[in-house]
Amino acid sequence: MLRTTIYATLIVILAMEAASAQTDIQGGQNSLRTDQEKKNDRAVDRAYRSAIKRVPDAEKEKAKSDPWADVRQTPPAAAKNKQ
Repeated sequence: MLRTTIYATLIVILAMEAASAQTDIQGGQNSLRTDQEKKNDRAVDRAYRSAIKRVPDAEKEKAKSDPWADVRQTPPAAAKNKQ
């Protein structure tokens, strides 16, 4: 009986710790940011988006650069039906 009570207490304590870690007591990340920090975040975000636009498309690069092109065999031409 005592062992069951101890185990139940431990489970409740561990569950309370996990539940309290999920709550946001301070009201969110943005409520603590100043206007200057928010402007800086927007500038960083704009710079990131413009840098992403300059990255070449992966499909176009894949078609241009094929490192295994010399190793692969070309597919055989379609043979005529010999019936």
